[in-house]
Amino acid sequence: MTTISVLGAGAWGTTLAQVLADAGNEVLVWGRNADVVNEINVRHTNHAYLGDISLPEQIGATTDIDQALEHSSTLIVAIPAQGLRGRLIEWKEKIGSSSVLVSTVKGIEVSTLLRMSEVITDVLHVDSSQVAIITGPNLANELALRQPAAAVAAAPNEALALKIQEIFSTTYYRVYTSTDVLGCEMAGAVKSVIALGVGIAVGMDLGENTQSMLITRGLNEVARLAAAHGANPLSVAGLAGMGDLVASCSSPLSRNRTFGEALGRGGSMEYARSHVPRTVEGVESAGAVVELAHRVGVEVPVIEAVADVVSGAITPIAALNRLMEIRTQSEDFIK
Repeated sequence: MTTISVLGAGAWGTTLAQVLADAGNEVLVWGRNADVVNEINVRHTNHAYLGDISLPEQIGATTDIDQALEHSSTLIVAIPAQGLRGRLIEWKEKIGSSSVLVSTVKGIEVSTLLRMSEVITDVLHVDSSQVAIITGPNLANELALRQPAAAVAAAPNEALALKIQEIFSTTYYRVYTSTDVLGCEMAGAVKSVIALGVGIAVGMDLGENTQSMLITRGLNEVARLAAAHGANPLSVAGLAGMGDLVASCSSPLSRNRTFGEALGRGGSMEYARSHVPRTVEGVESAGAVVELAHRVGVEVPVIEAVADVVSGAITPIAALNRLMEIRTQSEDFIK
């Protein structure tokens, strides 16, 4: 049995705590909301995020970050991307230098253009060999119901990837390994922007042809962007890329798709935010992803169109018209 601390008591952190407990680990969840923490401890539910889904009774929860960090040196990070740096700065002196940190956060930090694993190493000054990620087509509400799913554990070295694979693997959660942290993490971050675009198309009452075009051309952009940064483009074809993209673009449980639908239906960010008030990472990261592409000279017209819509520069209809005017070229996947 491995002791593990999950930092974050939202839908994703709580769901991963369940997976880890089902895998036989001793799990303690840290959360800032005392009511949520008390509910996990007493009722073994997290109704605000997961409805009436019953959690394993062996999962503990606390609002005391010292207790959480003392519980384990294996830390699962499940905090919203744009708030991660602030929390890590707050906890920096309390996190042990030998701790293993597993990022489950998908996004690009807007102020620095860093991936989440890079934010962790930047703030904590730990060696990158101590930082891993777990990513893939994992919608929290489905995984919490123990429906079969898969993910990829990526780490700079195979030994750490295998360790993460072991602590997360259950009968319903298959975990594969990779040493391409950059490719897997970038794919997970950028797919949120593509899912927004597909959601916009759905909200505009556009059908499968349009959605498929956006998914496949968007995937092409993700692959070229990852390759330009030195990643293995094949990672984009796996669970971290194509798998996550399909789940995010096709499911109404996806925040990015749901927000995109509201944006496409109402035609403005004001309308979308009034109907989907939660944090949507694709909205936060879109401009940063465009900047990452510009830095390496990669053209990303789908991503740019979505970024311009969420910034208010153009309407969804204007974005679609712009995409349809682009001169077509060879469809070689990496070019």
